[in-house]
Amino acid sequence: MLGALIHCTTGLDKRKAGLSASTNQSPVVTRFAPSPTGFLHIGNARTGLFSWLYARHYGGKTLLRIEDTDKARSTRQAIDVILDGLKWLGLDWDGEAYFQSQFEARHAEVANQLIERGAAYRCYLTAEELKARRERAQSERRPFRLESEWRDCRDTGPEGAPFVVRLRAPREGETVIEDVVQGRVAVSNAEIDDFVLLRSDGSPTYMLAVVVDDHDMGVTHIIRGDDHLNNAFRQLAIVKAMGWAEPTYAHVPLIHGPDGAKLSKRHGALGVHDYRDMGILPEALFNYLLRLGWGHGDDEIIVKGQAIEWFDLDHVGKSPSRFDIKKLQNLNGHYIREADDRRLAELAVPLIGPGADLDLLVRAMPELKARAHSVHEIAEGAAFLFASRPLDVDVAASALLTPESRSLLAQAHRELGAVDDWQLESLEAAVRRVADAAGVKLGKLAQPLRAALTGRTTSPGIFDVLALLGQGESLARISDQMVEPDE
Repeated sequence: MLGALIHCTTGLDKRKAGLSASTNQSPVVTRFAPSPTGFLHIGNARTGLFSWLYARHYGGKTLLRIEDTDKARSTRQAIDVILDGLKWLGLDWDGEAYFQSQFEARHAEVANQLIERGAAYRCYLTAEELKARRERAQSERRPFRLESEWRDCRDTGPEGAPFVVRLRAPREGETVIEDVVQGRVAVSNAEIDDFVLLRSDGSPTYMLAVVVDDHDMGVTHIIRGDDHLNNAFRQLAIVKAMGWAEPTYAHVPLIHGPDGAKLSKRHGALGVHDYRDMGILPEALFNYLLRLGWGHGDDEIIVKGQAIEWFDLDHVGKSPSRFDIKKLQNLNGHYIREADDRRLAELAVPLIGPGADLDLLVRAMPELKARAHSVHEIAEGAAFLFASRPLDVDVAASALLTPESRSLLAQAHRELGAVDDWQLESLEAAVRRVADAAGVKLGKLAQPLRAALTGRTTSPGIFDVLALLGQGESLARISDQMVEPDE
């Protein structure tokens, strides 16, 4: 890790950085470059979202590059999970999905060019020699900084001996990054070590590969988490050594948990697929991730078209955002109420199981989605529609089925059995007649009626429940729970 970074940010610095980024004359090209060693992390998804929105806002391109240079940990399954998660969120990309491993020959070519330029060198230090030097630095209680005798040596080393290629990092002065989010950030070049570009087996390191790929793909804006800020100084050293145009950097603060600590497994779900499995809609997660660290006035509900129109980097905050699952669930409830009924029904059917009637679920959806905060809650709320008789009545509902209420159910059974037009208006009129005749408030009858019809104490409106179940099924369920007065 580099030593302490020097931040020299003012409001003017930040505005200038944002201005230069947004007025860049070359077409905007951003990239999302996940590592396929696991799931699509929610934090990575947000930086991917920001990159996508920035490119779309300026009519540019956004590229997808799978950084699979860690062959031992990269798997096809993880790649598929990443691609599926991006598609589910509605984040498309321009052209094909690239794989970093495709370009290893090009990476080695650039490393050799750096050697020819005198900006890199072959280092023949063995693993044992490096270990001994680290241990010596540790025993002397000083930070280890490699001083390789091969840095300025023109010899090729012992014949056949393995070597790595290291960057000949600058020793004097400082490197400055005008980061669009972080402002002006500087580090002393003495802090940048002679890091490895090519391993002894000839394979490129991430540090080299990412720089070469970004340049060759014409990436103009690198938007990523601020945990990569230290890497940026090393990567910029390669860019300068090659004489390439410097990209615009925007390092976005990480997402933290509710307790302010870095988001981790102990905070719960971390992957995009986890939230999909929880019944979160993609447009809700899109909206929520957008608002984590970026804002547009007091607007909370921001659909994709508005996000593309409004998004910029100037309003990305410099402080970490805290992930709040309750806010996400509330936002999801909004999008559920706005969603197409058939789409929601198709999402809920697999959660209900065999026997779920899609058309019935569609008809019930206006009531089912009114209070739901997830697709799972919709499925749970719809379960009564497809339950088999006799219903499994829960404890709370059973408490409502007193001898008095069972007698009321018998009266309701007779009145509802005489209804010719099984519609909401007729059903409400019939139930009210029973309540009036018994001298009780409507709720005194509606509660045990709900318990008999659904087995639960919560459900859509009682008249909607009757209408959805139909006359035959409604009367049968009431019959299972009613008691005639003379019994």
